[in-house]
Amino acid sequence: MCITVKQMMQIEENGHQMGFLRKFMMENAGAAAAKRIEEKFPMMILEKGILVFAGLGNNGGDGLVIARHLAGYGLNVTVFLLGEPDNIRSEECSWNWSLLEKMKSVKLLSGGNLEDLNNLEFEIIIDGILGTGISGEIREPHASAIEFINGKICHVVAVDVPSGLNPDTGEANKRCVNALMTVTFHRMKVGMPKAKDVCGEIFVEKIGIPPEAEIGVL
Repeated sequence: MCITVKQMMQIEENGHQMGFLRKFMMENAGAAAAKRIEEKFPMMILEKGILVFAGLGNNGGDGLVIARHLAGYGLNVTVFLLGEPDNIRSEECSWNWSLLEKMKSVKLLSGGNLEDLNNLEFEIIIDGILGTGISGEIREPHASAIEFINGKICHVVAVDVPSGLNPDTGEANKRCVNALMTVTFHRMKVGMPKAKDVCGEIFVEKIGIPPEAEIGVL
């Protein structure tokens, strides 16, 4: 069964109120996506470098968890935070950024200057920019980050939904990440089957939300 963004938000809230905190959801989502990436790509590709674009919300937080887990596999991971750490919008994302700051195994970049990436090479780019949180025209620095991703010859993995895709309608913004694969969480979002041209191969990963959290929602 596919669900809307509103339904997913209510399911997450129900799970949170039951005691399955959003921090746990983010951890499980990031761990599941990292495992899927590790299984999908040969080690010779993974070892050539992974770039994680992270927004300042929960989609970015998922990306930060992915970065930590991939570093745990011994991989070369760079995180580019699209903004300043002080402006991170969720407690869960901020907590995961503070964890990465203690890790020498992950290269951290922040702000909006994509020129910082010019001398670095990557085989995989992970899109944790916007996720389901798209509304209206995509602004900077997100717009330039999406153009950067689409301009590279890399394997692109989207977290939850490709940034720029409306997950309820399947309509793509004029700036939208073109992903090779998308790892979405709990249930497929209703617009995604209509947008396989930008989603690529879609994987749905359970993240531990209790079935009871869906009561009254579905």
